[in-house]
Amino acid sequence: MCEDNVTTTPRATAANQPGGNVEVVADVFTDDALSVSGESDAVSTASVTSSILEYRVENGRTYHKYKDGKYWAPNDERENERLDLVHHLYLRTFDGHLGTAPPNRENSKVGRVLDVGTGTGIWAMDFGDDHPEAEVIGVDLSASQPQFVPPNVLFQIDDVEESWTFSQPFDYIHSRMMKGSIRDWKKFLEQCYENLNPGGYLELNDVDLFPVSDDDTLKDDGSLLKVFRLFLEALEKLGSSFDSQSTRLKEMLAEVGFEDIQVLQSKWPTNSWPKHAKFKAIGYWNHENLAPNLDGILMAPLTRALGWEKNAVHLLAMEARKELGDKNVHAYFNVWSIHGRKPLKA
Repeated sequence: MCEDNVTTTPRATAANQPGGNVEVVADVFTDDALSVSGESDAVSTASVTSSILEYRVENGRTYHKYKDGKYWAPNDERENERLDLVHHLYLRTFDGHLGTAPPNRENSKVGRVLDVGTGTGIWAMDFGDDHPEAEVIGVDLSASQPQFVPPNVLFQIDDVEESWTFSQPFDYIHSRMMKGSIRDWKKFLEQCYENLNPGGYLELNDVDLFPVSDDDTLKDDGSLLKVFRLFLEALEKLGSSFDSQSTRLKEMLAEVGFEDIQVLQSKWPTNSWPKHAKFKAIGYWNHENLAPNLDGILMAPLTRALGWEKNAVHLLAMEARKELGDKNVHAYFNVWSIHGRKPLKA
């Protein structure tokens, strides 16, 4: 891993953080409102070379060429829009905050910050805007970040599963949606620990792969669970996996040496079926996140690992979209935010 050299989304200001057992109650809909429709269907920094900026086209989508094939999602404009929508989902989940660890509290000050799997760089840029005193570095396999960024934000194209060689440690390491990307979580957490200053924080935010329901409206033999079972099978053949529950990471953080570990849980409904206004809105945006993009999420894993044809993937995604948009199916994804502190005497 190389050595470092040294448009914002509106947010609310509520101080509440997600936590505890979150209950989501279904709203009441008329028959003609039970289906959600909608097929609605950046680029270099000075520190990257032209070879890293190369990409390849596969089944009509573009993918990173640096460490070719290691990550399964596309890196084109459509995927970048989806990633920015995921950022919006997290802001709604965290009541306008960029994260749950103490550096995200009002009036907090922080020095060096690392954003792992920065994607479009939107989190790093928002954090840099909110913390002009901080030096923020975003790392990703793809050069999907914009050209013009806050002066205290730097992007690097690199692989966080290789040995880290940063010149200085960090005060806050943030990661989001890295399940399915990290092959060796123990090594990754150890490198995070080693590259934090004493008293520094690591925060991990992610979503469980399989949706669930509390009232058995999500059927085990339905198309939605079928899609994610196939997705998991493909990722395992490609060397990655979502199989470990996010709560297991709490134990792993403790094993590595972190203390004051906090686990906060929320839910992303599959559409706007909930009655509660916050979860209804989150469900609406999560449907917009998934429904138009299922094909892109599934395409590379299923064609590369399972030998599926492109048209078969499209048909599978089409069937899953029906259940994803059905407001009689009260399904949701568990969302986890876990953070821990490196001891002051470490």
